[in-house]
Order: sequence, then structure tokens, then C-alpha cells
Amino acid sequence: MAAFPVPAMKLCLLRHAPLPPGSGLAGRRDLAAVLPLAPELAALQARLQALAPTRIWSSPALRCRQTCAALGLEAETDPRLWEQDFGAWEQPGTAIPDLGPLPLEELARHRPPGGESFADLVARTRPALEAMTGTALIIAHAGTVRAALSLVIGPAALSFAVAPLSLTVIEGSPGQWSVSFVNWTAPELVPHPQTS
Repeated sequence: MAAFPVPAMKLCLLRHAPLPPGSGLAGRRDLAAVLPLAPELAALQARLQALAPTRIWSSPALRCRQTCAALGLEAETDPRLWEQDFGAWEQPGTAIPDLGPLPLEELARHRPPGGESFADLVARTRPALEAMTGTALIIAHAGTVRAALSLVIGPAALSFAVAPLSLTVIEGSPGQWSVSFVNWTAPELVPHPQTS
């Protein structure tokens, strides 16, 4: 019986800790994160340790570097892992326009004024993601996670919500990716509904 093929790489993508309420669309603004206390991070740290990453990468954004520090991780930074540049939509107080019922392919190509499209983000991040080997842990942004998912499902990756401090794993090799899981959050980090 043939052995199941071992994937050439596993990409473990962790979205950074949440931003302060009212931050709006952060994009390329270098905002600080709101970090959970160490006991709250314990289950996430255990999950990351079980993945046994061979290399750790981070977006250069402050919120990603702070998340690494809170988790006790030392990471190399790569500017290609930055969040999508939303241009004028990142200005505090700016209302994001309703683009209407655009097909996903068209939405992926839409550029905010002075910014980049999701397709641009994918073109920027894809070479970095495909160059990784072994089990890579990547601390980055919701857009970066969706860009990785687009390796498997194309523009439909825009349909995924990506929670702060959630973990998504894809594995395989360039051109042959599969999704292991999406948006896993440690139980201790999931907000509990308030009761009256």
C-alpha cells in the first residue's frame, strides 16, 4: 500500500490580537493591539506548540510584533505579509462605501482610492507564502489569511471572516493546497454572551 504523501509545507496563519474598539479599517496604519493576559493565551500557546513550527514569520506591523511578544515567539519579519492597503478608506471616520452586489472576481479586483485590491494583495503575498518550507507559523492580518486561503479557493476567500487571534492552517505544495481548518479560536479567547 502506498504511503500517504507528506505535504511539502504547512502554513499556520495566526491573525494578530484585536485592535482597540473604534479603530476602523486599520490596513496599513500601524496601530497597537489590545493584548490578552498571559493565562488567556495559554490554550493558544499550547496549540501553536503542538504544530511544531520550523520557522516563524511576522508582518512588520506593530500589532503583529506585539502579538508575537505576548505569545513568547521570536519571528522574522517580511513586508510582503502586511495587510491590504485600503488607501483613503483607512482615514479615521471614513465610511466604507457600499459596492453593491459585485461578483467575487470583480470585488477581488476593486481598488480603494490610493490603495490596493485583494488581487494585488494576493500577488504580493503569494511568492512569500509559496517560498516557505516545512511548518511555517505566520503572524499577520485577516487579509493575509484570506490571501493564503485564496491559494486553495481563489476569490471565494473573501467570504471568510477571520477573528483576532484565530488560527488557520493550509498544507500541500504550490498548486496543490488543501485547507486543514479555518478560524480556530482558543475557548478562553472566545467572548461569552452577556446575561442580564
